[in-house]
Amino acid sequence: MSDSDVPAVRIVDLKEYLGRQVTLQGWVYNRRSSKKHQFVEFRDGSGQVQCIVSKEDVPPEVWDASSLLKQESSLRVTGQTVADDRSPGGVELHVTGMQILHIADDYPISHKEHGIEFLMENRHLWLRSQRQWAIMRIRNRILFSIHEFFQHHGFLQMDAPIFTPNAAEGTTTLFETDYFDESAYLTQSGQLYGEAMAMAHGRIYTFGPTFRAEKSQTRRHLTEFWMVEPEMAFVDLEENMVWAQRLLQWVVRSVLDHHRKELEIIQRDISKLENIPDQSFKRLHYDSAVDLLKGPQTDELLDRMTTQREREQLDLHEEENALKEEIGSAKKWKRTSIEQRIREINERLDQIEEDFRNIPVWRESAHTFEWGEDFGGSDETLLTMQFDTPLIVHHYPAAVKAFYMKRDPEREELALAMDLLAPEGYGEIVGGSEREENLKRLQERIREHGLPEDRFEWYLDLRRYGSVPHSGFGLGIERTVAWICGLPHVRETIPFPRMPGRLTP
Repeated sequence: MSDSDVPAVRIVDLKEYLGRQVTLQGWVYNRRSSKKHQFVEFRDGSGQVQCIVSKEDVPPEVWDASSLLKQESSLRVTGQTVADDRSPGGVELHVTGMQILHIADDYPISHKEHGIEFLMENRHLWLRSQRQWAIMRIRNRILFSIHEFFQHHGFLQMDAPIFTPNAAEGTTTLFETDYFDESAYLTQSGQLYGEAMAMAHGRIYTFGPTFRAEKSQTRRHLTEFWMVEPEMAFVDLEENMVWAQRLLQWVVRSVLDHHRKELEIIQRDISKLENIPDQSFKRLHYDSAVDLLKGPQTDELLDRMTTQREREQLDLHEEENALKEEIGSAKKWKRTSIEQRIREINERLDQIEEDFRNIPVWRESAHTFEWGEDFGGSDETLLTMQFDTPLIVHHYPAAVKAFYMKRDPEREELALAMDLLAPEGYGEIVGGSEREENLKRLQERIREHGLPEDRFEWYLDLRRYGSVPHSGFGLGIERTVAWICGLPHVRETIPFPRMPGRLTP
């Protein structure tokens, strides 16, 4: 068979070519060797496969070339596909030919442990690691399934501007820029424009980048993030909450159906996700959420958490010590596996130490919480850790919500607002409300918030010409990815995160 007759395929499709000669194009992920064999872990973006170069089966020049390979060297490799249940994907490649495209310099990111700052400085390269590869594939599925959900249910995708003349939710967290001698702001939300588009099409959604100039360094905040925002005419708060639940259930089901391998790579406990698609989310009125937060259940939860963390910490230390004893006599391939497990143990121990530091802070925050305040990150953590599914808190105090949110006709101090909080302590991933459709009341709210009414004349027109009850919400992509992947920080949920002090690479 000539080289021209050998199909060039992707690793993800290798099972369709079992027993055949194929050509792969990609990069060396790792390499180990013995006197008679080179074992090359090979990646092409679609997956990984082990390529075996046997000295007896290849020409001398192929054997010599394989000995030169460094991590991230690029090449074309030809060989026979062989089924092997021990290999990733159940296939390995027995090499017959090789063309080196580039011998990489010494790669700065090895398979040993690196600090997070080093990895963030090398984010452009860190994206190639197996963990980051898996996270980005899950992110892609989340984005795809969101579009799939809305398109399936008759929503029209439309685009809101990124440059805006005014704020959607106050001016304190806006990035201001010069716009041809006028002040303009990077958008916080496409929602106001989404309302205008919903009045034309009934059901729409916008999907784009949003910006918040908060100087926050928490694990939940980025200064640039992506948000999907549906707006729906003739929908009240109750139906709005139903739409948010249905969207999240659709997304989680899609990830579980298509990316169990990637969830396994990042060691996500999928038992935490498997009940999401089929169970109704818990709902709590704000009043009840406050009672729960300040009640004895929260203290009991924190006591249990302390005991569980102490037990887990002890077990992990024992496992780490056993692995350190084992590594001295282990073969090279086994040492790599042991080192990876030790890194995982240390990451989990770091998280446990952080939990220990946070527990008294969370307890104090819960005890001192006052009705009328907005829930902070620690409050959301404590609320969500008491449920196995997402929690929807609704009817928030109007004083802590945006001007455009409709008031509860039975309790003027409350807004018809809702937040959807992800379980396991991940907190808010969706915020939404029924919008105020009455012109005079909306004008009053604008004045109460000290906003320039002339900048909102176009928005007020939506109440002058065919106003109807309507609702919508925004879902933050990065927080959703963090929850579904079980990540401790949003910085790994987007290819190039932007945070205070982080503008490169």
